[in-house]
Amino acid sequence: MSVEFLLNFTPQEVRVAVVEQGVVQELHVERTASRGIVGNIYLGRVVRVLPGMQSAFIEIGLERTAFLHVADIWSERQNGDAARPIERILTEGQSLLVQVLKDPIGTKGARLSTQVSLAGRLLVYLPQDKHIGISQRIGDEADREQLRERLAKLVPESEPGGFIVRTMAENATDDEFASDIAYLAKLWGEIERASANPVAPRLLHEDLGLSKRALRDLANDETTRIRIDSQANFLKLSSFAAEYTPKVLPLLEHYRGDRPLFELYNVEDEIQKALERRVELKSGGYLIIDQTEAMTTVDVNTGGFVGARNFDDTIFKTNLEATQAIARQLRLRNLGGIIIIDFIDMENAEHRDMVLEELRKSLSRDHTKMSVNGFTALGLVEMTRKRTHESLAHLLCEPCPTCGGRGEIKTARTIAYEILREVLREARQFNAREFRVLAGPEVINLFLEDESQSLAMLSDFIDKKISLQAETSYTQEQFDIVLL
Repeated sequence: MSVEFLLNFTPQEVRVAVVEQGVVQELHVERTASRGIVGNIYLGRVVRVLPGMQSAFIEIGLERTAFLHVADIWSERQNGDAARPIERILTEGQSLLVQVLKDPIGTKGARLSTQVSLAGRLLVYLPQDKHIGISQRIGDEADREQLRERLAKLVPESEPGGFIVRTMAENATDDEFASDIAYLAKLWGEIERASANPVAPRLLHEDLGLSKRALRDLANDETTRIRIDSQANFLKLSSFAAEYTPKVLPLLEHYRGDRPLFELYNVEDEIQKALERRVELKSGGYLIIDQTEAMTTVDVNTGGFVGARNFDDTIFKTNLEATQAIARQLRLRNLGGIIIIDFIDMENAEHRDMVLEELRKSLSRDHTKMSVNGFTALGLVEMTRKRTHESLAHLLCEPCPTCGGRGEIKTARTIAYEILREVLREARQFNAREFRVLAGPEVINLFLEDESQSLAMLSDFIDKKISLQAETSYTQEQFDIVLL
């Protein structure tokens, strides 16, 4: 399969698009003003221990304190005895070496762990755990065992840490492994020396920026080309690739075209579509994707698809097509956490099994950790996808100031009735000569037309004049009542 990477640079942000067979599958955005911190290592300071939650808040120098759960304290996970409560492990004011697992998301601070892992090109170094692991994506057991034996011979006996072999290292040479081992051990030594200074909070190690992470983590054997639209960054990435990812170096290409790179590949249109609730399917069906604080829901609908022989086949084919679209949208929108999929109800058990199998197959290309459960008693599919960064919508958008993120606003008639009740309430409290209603044009027009009689009846009832004033700057839900 042909996979291309498109790297778009501006002074304000870096954007990376992954295009498979001409279709955009992933989009990653990193802004200079709010760069992600996953993978960063800090010397933090414990500011509060919460026994009731078995958690602690750690100051690492960000706007919000970060969060550490007792399960993410590495020394306790290694202890064979019963786990100690967090109040016996940490004390307020204590300095602590921590690594960020999740960026701050919404109102939540960053999620931390005391287990450190350093990613290289071929290996992940675990300085606190003398263990050799193999990526689960390397499926052949014989290959896994061979890689484990090769790496065990290359790791020095004096090395206290362990390593995990990454998927892209399946065909690596011993020299390449040795080079990665030396680089990661040197990097950890620098972090240890920096942590000897007790001043906290302090950043000890910053993970690579998005463009370099794309070369290190995302590029693989299927990658055919990496196009970069900035000459200065092309030179920087070429230098980085020559030292750390030499296999990627021949794939780098400086794009010199007059037309913007993302426009050439239709990425800008795909970004716009990825921010919409409705996703059209080629057959005429569609998905509705709603993202909430706790979870994401995906609803599958047949729409205008009537092409199959009978209704059961129509449902089955729509659901099959939806599995591929859902897998793509999860990657493109970077949706994580709990995800509930409401496929169209299928009475045929074989059809349900085939749809579930196709969903798992479509999701298998996703490099993010996930789990998929079967159909529930209500016919829903529950799954989880690891969330480490903000979703695309949360990164690029903010709640609507008119509706406050509800997606709906009260009707003009609803607001009109609220105004009538408020005028009556204030008339009972204050002896004003006149009540002036300031509201949006839609509400004022309603009072002048359909609800004019209601306004006149209220004016007669309170025996006061009620005047109207349209304010074009008001939203439909805004209004004020001025006492004159």
